[in-house]
Amino acid sequence: MKNISLDKFRDNLSNLVDRVVSTNAPLKVKLHKGAAFIVVSASDWERDQETLYVLQNDKLMKQISSSYKTHFGEEFHHRSSTPTK
Repeated sequence: MKNISLDKFRDNLSNLVDRVVSTNAPLKVKLHKGAAFIVVSASDWERDQETLYVLQNDKLMKQISSSYKTHFGEEFHHRSSTPTK
């Protein structure tokens, strides 16, 4: 993730926002006192919100797990989660 100072962000706001939206690459803006904020495109933010919703929903996670097992089989699930040497 690219980092930029607040002053540079302010000076190049339009171009930087256009770049974030067109490349879907987040931008970290550092404030003067060490804090920071992240600029992300709306589509990335919405995708992340959907992912968080699914991950927090036990019913959906069980449904995904069941579908995964149906598609790949129980054996594949166990084999892929076992570390290889």
